[in-house]
Amino acid sequence: MSNVMHELLSLLDLEALEINLFRGQSHNYFGKNAFGGQVLGQALVAAGRTVDNGHLAHSLHAYFLRPGDAAAPIVYSVERVRDGKSFTTRTVKAIQHGEIIFTMMASFAIAEDGFDHQFPMPDAPAPETLKSELELRRLVAPFLPEKQRFFMEQERPIELRPIDPVNPFALEAREPRRAHWMKAQMALPDDPFLHQCILAFSSDFALMGTAMLPHAAHFMQPEMQCASIDHAMWFHRPFRMDEWLLYSMDSPSASSAKGINRGLIHTRDGVLVASTAQEGLIRRHAKAAPAQG
Repeated sequence: MSNVMHELLSLLDLEALEINLFRGQSHNYFGKNAFGGQVLGQALVAAGRTVDNGHLAHSLHAYFLRPGDAAAPIVYSVERVRDGKSFTTRTVKAIQHGEIIFTMMASFAIAEDGFDHQFPMPDAPAPETLKSELELRRLVAPFLPEKQRFFMEQERPIELRPIDPVNPFALEAREPRRAHWMKAQMALPDDPFLHQCILAFSSDFALMGTAMLPHAAHFMQPEMQCASIDHAMWFHRPFRMDEWLLYSMDSPSASSAKGINRGLIHTRDGVLVASTAQEGLIRRHAKAAPAQG
């Protein structure tokens, strides 16, 4: 499994084309469209490559404007908006086939002493007691068309262990809450910014689907059209992506074919290290009527 992790590290190691201009390769994680987490992670890498004052990311706010092409590289253009003593700000545009597919503003800051409080970590079974997402996906893969089966059986660089997983073939309405443990598939270097970029990549897994839980809907259903619209993230405290993190998610609202999703990410010993928010398109089309004989 370390091969898929090395592949992710390669994807995040952007090629410098010019000052403030970088190119990243793409990987086919889910199909013809580039995985939103990949674009998030690469955009954060691009922004960080222009920050040389020792600041680490503390927040990002991004919009997915067009579907990315998983078969083509992506160019990232960075604007150096502000370099301050406490805060540094960057904007990033991701460009593919001559069009902007994604924009992001990211803020970097120094570590400071100050007020400190957090929400406690929700109760959760230990990750060792749970099946991995890969094991669960492989259980349902034989029931899928061959094209979908490939992606369900594919290893991923981040191991997920869902709590109370969803069976896409036995859907029933449930509370809009879910959680999973997650961890990189191998030990990583001690660079804290690299861990931030990998967490940005990982934060897109399963988040949007939370808003579909009360409606017994799943992105694999042919009548569902699903896409991330925006994504925000805040980094609160140090962490490591090669140690277990609990990602707990909820969806307070869905309306007008859009669902809002929120997430809290805790270390195994209960430290809140990051928060996320994302709105996604969850449009259900009418099923085609069966052909008349």
